[in-house]
Amino acid sequence: MSVRRLLWPCVVCLALTGVACQPPGQNTNATATTAATPPGEQKLVQVPRPAAIEQAMKDRGEQDEAQPVLQIVSPAANATINGSTVEVKLELQGDLKGYLPHKDPATQKGNHIHVILDDQPYEAYYEINQPFELRNVAEGRHILRVFPSRPWHESYKNDGAFQMVEFNVKGGGDRSTPATSTNGDKMANPSSTVNNASSVREGKDFSSSQGGDLDRAKPLLTYSRPKGEYRGADADPIMIDFWLLNAKLQGDGGDYRVRYSIDGGEPKFLDKWEPIWLSGWISGKHSVKLELIDKNGNIVDNGGYNSTTREIVVSR
Repeated sequence: MSVRRLLWPCVVCLALTGVACQPPGQNTNATATTAATPPGEQKLVQVPRPAAIEQAMKDRGEQDEAQPVLQIVSPAANATINGSTVEVKLELQGDLKGYLPHKDPATQKGNHIHVILDDQPYEAYYEINQPFELRNVAEGRHILRVFPSRPWHESYKNDGAFQMVEFNVKGGGDRSTPATSTNGDKMANPSSTVNNASSVREGKDFSSSQGGDLDRAKPLLTYSRPKGEYRGADADPIMIDFWLLNAKLQGDGGDYRVRYSIDGGEPKFLDKWEPIWLSGWISGKHSVKLELIDKNGNIVDNGGYNSTTREIVVSR
């Protein structure tokens, strides 16, 4: 057989596909690198607590040793709220060591309470001496979760910090319209700001809850961070933080683990109840999934709340 006849099929293959033929016996399923391949791949690594946060902790004195305890005054457990507006009232007690929720007008940061309606991202609540309203809440049963946080959104994890209540809404709002806060802001819009004591709501659009019935006696994972958009210095590293109820992780002497994955990638595990920081994010949208799993690697069932995925945006 002539050399010309041997080469002719490869010429046709190259012309039609842009990929050279594989010699006999070689893997024909290998992925080809083309001009369409992304120029870089995100590689996240866990890093220590950022120096800026370490300094902030020093500047705050003993506040980070506080033991804040929350109480939900309203809505009351199993209360029925007539209408789409739900007023939230909290009381803060405990060994506070100077801890007090408040947003600094100059820095737009400060201690705050994370308020979570159903399975949606939290709303930062800064002025708990002012009434807090959720508006356009849909008719039906709802779950409210709250816990105190530091200015960089790391939660306090002491006993009594986390509180939860279930309530009902009768004659509620339109499920197709986002729930809003007292001043009309859509819940959890990260661009919302606080300028005075009567305008204390930040927010993000709330869709109707996708979660089922929650058992207060079962283990519960509450997703906290990351959330929203990260710009500039805040875009790297990014913190992962969460709240655990009725569960101990393996590194803390328990049976559970928190499994996380970024953009559907390889799952990794957290065995200590403490925040971590990940560095190496590239600009764009990313999905972050947190799951509470048992010693056999199965998601702990509790109304669907123990597996949560959030979308964030990184702008480097």
